[in-house]
Amino acid sequence: MTLQSPERFKATLITACIGLMALASPVLTTAQAASPVQKADKSTGIEVTVTPEMTGAGIVSSGVTLPPIPPVTGNRTNPVASWGKPLPYPIVIADRRNNRLIEIAPDKSIVWEFPSPSLKVYRGNEDVNFSADGKQLAVSEEDNFDVHIVDYEKKLLTWTYGTPDHRGKGDNLLNYPDDAHLLADGKFITADIRNCRIVIIDPQTNKVVTQWGTPGKCKHNPPHELAHPNGATPMANGDLLVTEISDAWISRITREGKVLWSVKAPNVHYPSDAFPTVDGKQIIVADFWKPGRVVIFDPVTRKVTWEYFHKDGDMALDHSSIARELPDTGDILVVDDLNDRVMVIDRKTKQIIWQYGEKGKKGFTPGLLNYPDGFDIDVFRDWKNAKRK
Repeated sequence: MTLQSPERFKATLITACIGLMALASPVLTTAQAASPVQKADKSTGIEVTVTPEMTGAGIVSSGVTLPPIPPVTGNRTNPVASWGKPLPYPIVIADRRNNRLIEIAPDKSIVWEFPSPSLKVYRGNEDVNFSADGKQLAVSEEDNFDVHIVDYEKKLLTWTYGTPDHRGKGDNLLNYPDDAHLLADGKFITADIRNCRIVIIDPQTNKVVTQWGTPGKCKHNPPHELAHPNGATPMANGDLLVTEISDAWISRITREGKVLWSVKAPNVHYPSDAFPTVDGKQIIVADFWKPGRVVIFDPVTRKVTWEYFHKDGDMALDHSSIARELPDTGDILVVDDLNDRVMVIDRKTKQIIWQYGEKGKKGFTPGLLNYPDGFDIDVFRDWKNAKRK
């Protein structure tokens, strides 16, 4: 049996679970196959071996002089002034194998950066999302088996749940947590993939206050059982959009656990972190596959209303993990993970009109990324006018 990289887990889990056509990817991750390991224990979990691939480039920074941080003057309902096309707002990127968060303005300048304070606690950040007030960032780290809160203005790691380098399902243990959001009430939500559950945690007490899914029962029967969930996205009214890898299920579930609808995403092999469109009426989802795809569909009719797909060439996607509709322009922002880039696709022409990172070129200096895996849109701070001062 060949040892494989943690990144390829996403690309192979679906094969193991539902027997879809084989993808040129591994069977086990390094973390799964690592030996020796500690004996399983509810209090400590199972220790995994950290490989050079998992630590990536180490602790790195772009090296640029960063501007002062402007105050929060906008929110998701009333965002700050738009930059217009091609990218209306700056974006914070989870630059996974550079172990950092980095914010890129529409003019491609770096305006904010958070390098890892310690690789033991913080490495492999793969999803990032702002809190409702724009002052905190929720971060997940799949192959470090933990999730975090980062104070944006202080650039401090303020909270962690999960035990670094230990997987499990007991207190303070996770098993490949994907997706991370701070809910409006301050609770933290993450999709704990290999435990086949979604957990909502109270950062004040470090206790799980809500759990959907049952570890060891990985099948589609929400909310009691979930088939390897990898997304739990808050909607405007507080409902949650849950993405399950197996059979490409996407469900809308209330905080109380009532399933409002549950459908299979059309034309998608491996759904990754579904989001609502800006108007809340449709669903946009990336296909974590090679070649990748982005699909927008109506969950009522399952009719595809927009799609981006190229088999090969410079416009083809390689395991795209998140796609979102941009406010103001309606264009599509996509993170193209294994092509080391984030890009904007014009809604009408389906052409790439903005890109940060170079396809297939890894790095941490200005203009380069190393396995970007997540992003959020900074509608909170007026970086446009701040840069003019």
